[in-house]
Amino acid sequence: MKTTILSAGVLALSLAAAPAFAKPGDPIKVSDDLTIDPIVEGRLRYEHVDQDKLAVPLDADAVTMRLRAGAEFKMNNLSILVEGEGTLAFGHDYNAFPFPVPGESQSKPGLYSVVPDPETIGLNRLQFSYKNKGNGVTFGRQRINLDDQRWVGSVAWRQDEQTFDAVRGEAKVGPVSLDAIYSWGQRTIFGVDAANRQSWGGSFLMMGAGVKLGPVNLKGFGYYLDYDLEPGAPLSSKTLGARATTELPLAKTVKLDLMGSYARQSDYKGSLNFDAVYIAAEAGVTVSGFRLAGGYEKLGTDKGRAMQTPMATLHKFNGWADVFLNTPVNGLQDAYGSASYKVGDFGAIKGVAATVVYHQFDSAIANLKYGTEWDAQLGFKFQQFSVLGKYASFNGNNSGPFALADKDVFWLQLEFAY
Repeated sequence: MKTTILSAGVLALSLAAAPAFAKPGDPIKVSDDLTIDPIVEGRLRYEHVDQDKLAVPLDADAVTMRLRAGAEFKMNNLSILVEGEGTLAFGHDYNAFPFPVPGESQSKPGLYSVVPDPETIGLNRLQFSYKNKGNGVTFGRQRINLDDQRWVGSVAWRQDEQTFDAVRGEAKVGPVSLDAIYSWGQRTIFGVDAANRQSWGGSFLMMGAGVKLGPVNLKGFGYYLDYDLEPGAPLSSKTLGARATTELPLAKTVKLDLMGSYARQSDYKGSLNFDAVYIAAEAGVTVSGFRLAGGYEKLGTDKGRAMQTPMATLHKFNGWADVFLNTPVNGLQDAYGSASYKVGDFGAIKGVAATVVYHQFDSAIANLKYGTEWDAQLGFKFQQFSVLGKYASFNGNNSGPFALADKDVFWLQLEFAY
């Protein structure tokens, strides 16, 4: 209760610090050296989940509202950012946690499907930064998104985003970009009522080095995650890998984009000897706003332990129905294709865009067929508002010991930012 009251106070102070009539995107100039950039954001979302092929078919309907407020104060190369965040639910016909939380009213396993957007309030970010010509350091609770967020991300799709208590250093040495992060706390998406799962403690070292060679961007990375031994905590691991991306113009309105990544994950500061392989590749062609792409991703497994990515923005990968937030013990292969089109503007309606994705899911070993999934979304902007409709339909293979239930999810969302 004390934590909730303190967090509510921080959110109220953040609201007071953000001028209500600031022009969107424009910092307020206080003096020649000092500016204040207000943060006022909201997101109203309806989410419906329908799960079949279960002993008791489960549905869920969640209407939630997320508010963020705060400000960033900048003086020359120094900045301080404070931001509070709160989520309110209208009705409680959903299970807010994918794990049991005894005694918590938002935990309803067996009654409703999971929609991991619990009611919560808290300090989302409080960070101090110094940056100068591509070099800098950031200390405090902060948002961290690395590359495509496959390994480390803020899970921005959920209402309560993931942040990190960390110190981060960034530097440019000639053509090389360096990034080093040490974190001692991972603030999860599950909020203040999730018992010990509202955050994970440990010693987390994340390092990356990138260089641009002609049209190709190369990045090497290493993630050393040593989690404290808490009930339900992710297993510690060491991941070393590399990633390459490029965009190549083929004609005036045609371009080719390519991505490839390879990594190996093993035990870190433990006794389990395993070596799991990660492979990803994607190719896309864009013609006048229409993009057609295909890709493949493999999360391997070795000696009974599959590759996991406990700090990732998992919703971006392996289907929007979120069936594979944890990699199955036999690993995962995801072959997918997508088509997207930036339709354009229609008067006051801006940035109309649509996407359709198809996934084929199989195991990495043992030749298991997990199922298929169709995903689709349509979105546009109107002044400071963004509207999104989104749908995911997973069709599981219902035979054998690794059968997965069918799952359909529909979202309708309205966002605003000032």
